[in-house]
Amino acid sequence: MAVIDDLKVKTDDQLQQQLVELKREQFNLRFQSATNQLEKPSRVREVRRTIARIRTLQNARTAVGPRRIHTPAPKRRRRKERM
Repeated sequence: MAVIDDLKVKTDDQLQQQLVELKREQFNLRFQSATNQLEKPSRVREVRRTIARIRTLQNARTAVGPRRIHTPAPKRRRRKERM
């Protein structure tokens, strides 16, 4: 998919900037839709999906970041039952 390949090459700052631009466009498209001035209704879907792709890529990049080493929690002692 060409869109994903283009997004993967971009830096985090470039992705953030594109996300801001797409959100602004999505806002404008919503207003155009509400006033029946929307020329390309398919653009709403395209913008929404591109925003989702960018967010998914950003989340994947942060998940790959520094990992914590898992240390098991200390075992808790069981209380003795009173009779």
